[in-house]
Amino acid sequence: MTFGNTLPAPTTGPDADLARRYLPVIRLDADEPYVPLVMGFTVFRSAAQSASCKFEIAPKADAVIEYAIWYDWDIQHLYDLEHVWVHIDAAGAVVAVEASFHGLKVPMDLVGGVPKLEGDRPVLYAEPGKHAHWVDGHAMALHAGDKITQMCGAEAGKEAVHRGNPFFADGRYGTTPFADRLARLKMKRDAFVPRFAFDRSSDDADVVLTDWPTLAAWIPQRVDHLVAHLPVQVPHLGAVFLDCGDTLIDESTEQKIKGTEIVTAADEIPHAMEAVRALAAKGYALTLVADGPRATFENLLKPRGIWDLMQAHVISGDIGELKPSPKMFAAAMKASGLSDADRGRVVMVGNNLSRDIKGANDFGLQSLFVGWSKRRTHAAADLSEVPDARIDRLDHLVSMIEAMELALDTGGGGQ
Repeated sequence: MTFGNTLPAPTTGPDADLARRYLPVIRLDADEPYVPLVMGFTVFRSAAQSASCKFEIAPKADAVIEYAIWYDWDIQHLYDLEHVWVHIDAAGAVVAVEASFHGLKVPMDLVGGVPKLEGDRPVLYAEPGKHAHWVDGHAMALHAGDKITQMCGAEAGKEAVHRGNPFFADGRYGTTPFADRLARLKMKRDAFVPRFAFDRSSDDADVVLTDWPTLAAWIPQRVDHLVAHLPVQVPHLGAVFLDCGDTLIDESTEQKIKGTEIVTAADEIPHAMEAVRALAAKGYALTLVADGPRATFENLLKPRGIWDLMQAHVISGDIGELKPSPKMFAAAMKASGLSDADRGRVVMVGNNLSRDIKGANDFGLQSLFVGWSKRRTHAAADLSEVPDARIDRLDHLVSMIEAMELALDTGGGGQ
C-alpha cells in the first residue's frame, strides 16, 4: 500500500525496463519551484484509450510508451499531471515523440521528426511553473515568454486546488474554501520571474518510475496529504476580528429601545455585508468583537445572515469590559481557538482608534482601521493608535485582508 506522504514504489519487470530506457529528460528553468516526483508508464502495442488522460493512443511504429508525469504543484493550482509519448520501432529506435501542451497532445519535432535525444531518451523543455512541454527552450522564451512570466507572477495561484480532472470528478479527493485559500496563498508566495535558463532537469529530482495503476492509486492520497498539510506549511491568518458599529453598521441610523442601549434596527454600511460574506466564503475564521449589549448585535446581524457566519461572538456586555481592555481580546482569542502564539496571525478590523486599534496593537494583533465614518477622530493620539493598515470603503476589505495575509512572515519557509 502507498501513502500520500511517501512516494510510490518503483515498478520492475520488462515493461518497466523499457520505460526506463526511454525515460524523458525534462529540462527545468533555473528558478522553477516545482519538480516532477513520479512518472507513471503504460506501454501500448496497439491503439487504445489512455487510462491517464483523454486521448486515444496509437503507436506510430511497434509501440508507444506513455509517461504520466506528476508534479505536486503547477504555479496556478495544486495538482499537475503532464504527459509524454515516446514511439519506438521494432529495432528500438525512437521514431516520434509527442507531449502535453495546455490540454493538447502535440508533436515534439526537431530533427527527423524527433526532439534532441540523450542516448535513447528524448529531451523536452518544461514551461516554468506550468510544465507544458516544448521542444526548444529558446523558442519557448521567444514565443511565449511574456505570457509564461505573467502566469508565474500576477496570475500565480489562480485556480487553487485543481478540480478539472477525473480524480476530483469521481470524488476521490476534495477541497474546502480554507484549503483553496491556503493553496492560492502558497502559490502567490512561490511566484517568480522565469529566467528561461534550463540548466536543471528531472534527473536532478530522482523521479520515481512506476506503472500507471500504482500512480493512479497514489494521486488522491497525495492530494489529500498536501491539502491536510497546508495549515502547517502555509502561514495564514488564524482569525479576523470584526467590530460592528461604524465598521459594518452605520451608527447614525440606529434605532434603540427607549431608555436602553439596545439597538433594534440600523442601516448597513455600503458593501459591508457583501465583504463579510466574501471573507467567510474564502474560509476566513470570523469573530465578532464588539462593545454593547448582545441583543444589539443579534438584532442587527442575525436578520442579515451575518451572525451565523461568525464562529464566535465576544461582546462587552458579556465580558463586562470595553475595548481596549485586554480581557476582550483574550476572550476573543480563546473563543476562536487560538493561543498567545497566534496573536500576530489575527487582524482586528474596527473604526475606533482608541478602542479597536489601540486594543489590538497593545495585545499584539494586527490592526485595520475602517475610516468610512467621520463620527470619530481619524487622528491617532499616539503611536499605540496607529493602525497597521487602513481602508475607507468596505468593498476594499477583502483585498486588504488578503494583502495582510500574504505579507505574513513566512519564516524563510518554502514548499
